[in-house]
Amino acid sequence: MNRIAELSAIAAKPERLIVGLMSGTSLDGVDAALCRIRGSGRQTEIEQLAFHCTPYTPSLRQEIESTLRGSVADVCALNVRLGEVLADAALAVIEEAGLAPEAVDAVASHGQTVYHVDRSRGTPATLQIGEGSVIAARTGRIVVCDFRPRDISVGGAGAPLVAYLDDCLFAEEGQVRCLQNIGGIANVTAVTFDPTRSIAFDSGPGNLPIDAATRALTSGRARYDENGSYSRLGEVDQALLERLCEHPFLAEAPPKTTGREEFGDAFSRALIEAYDPARMIDLLATLVRFTARSIASAYREHLIPRTGPISEVIVSGGGVHNQTLMAALREELADVAPVRSFDELNLGFSADAKEAVAFCVLGNETLQGRPSNLPAATGARQAAVLGKIVL
Repeated sequence: MNRIAELSAIAAKPERLIVGLMSGTSLDGVDAALCRIRGSGRQTEIEQLAFHCTPYTPSLRQEIESTLRGSVADVCALNVRLGEVLADAALAVIEEAGLAPEAVDAVASHGQTVYHVDRSRGTPATLQIGEGSVIAARTGRIVVCDFRPRDISVGGAGAPLVAYLDDCLFAEEGQVRCLQNIGGIANVTAVTFDPTRSIAFDSGPGNLPIDAATRALTSGRARYDENGSYSRLGEVDQALLERLCEHPFLAEAPPKTTGREEFGDAFSRALIEAYDPARMIDLLATLVRFTARSIASAYREHLIPRTGPISEVIVSGGGVHNQTLMAALREELADVAPVRSFDELNLGFSADAKEAVAFCVLGNETLQGRPSNLPAATGARQAAVLGKIVL
């Protein structure tokens, strides 16, 4: 069977086995989920068969960080290397499920974001690397990749795309659920039964500044504040917190997106270098509270005026494991809605796997020729079929 015929056959199947690959802004590694997907849209059914995390090696992480400040040649070379890493992650999760690659219908890869510009900062543009052709060659599978540019082409911000999964899973008449992801950047989807009233956007910083302060505090021995064990010992610097909460991004109206350009190394380095080294633990505690407060501010300023009262807040992403951050978020939202961890819902996949699972779902829609952006979330003029298919 030639690949065009194979693609048509996959599209006609009642269910598909798809590997979803997600590389986050924190540069931790690749999350890979293998799922059986049935249906489409709000009738989507998801069965996770395996989940695997492939950490980036220190040398690869350093290469990515250098490339973010490097040349076009560096980006080209890293694009191919990351294609190999993503292919390895796909093969690893397939093996973990006890399957052969030939049993899988497709791989849906988000790639590694190296730059993102939203409309408030110039011409909307986005670049994710991790060459889909390399993934297809190494796995032998059809690959769906490069999801974000199609949304941008119809006036969207190219993000957030996980909002589509949230709408599929959580839309219920009479309920307004906020799906809060805390990765390197924090983003929220407020799901309503009427998709035109739903809203999703990046609320501001997530773990990026927290991780940077943790590395500074521990002289690099710890890459992140595991369980919030360091930040719980610090004291919040209220004066600094107030200044941080004046960051202009927080006041911008959605749809909006952000990334390392706004809250990455330069932002964190300036704070660390200006702060008393003897009080670095207080800076860490302050940044944890800043993430929590920026999320709460986004709800009050940008969500509730549009959606009305919120039924509940469901948190996923790496930040859900930081108990200091979760406690701060519950405090900040005490008068808004109850806050729960995604894992409390027992949906068959974990908070850690959610974004990789989302790309299984997005890939499933693309293979069927169905749109999977949420215009109310991204600001697009219309729904669009996302991604590029590599045969």
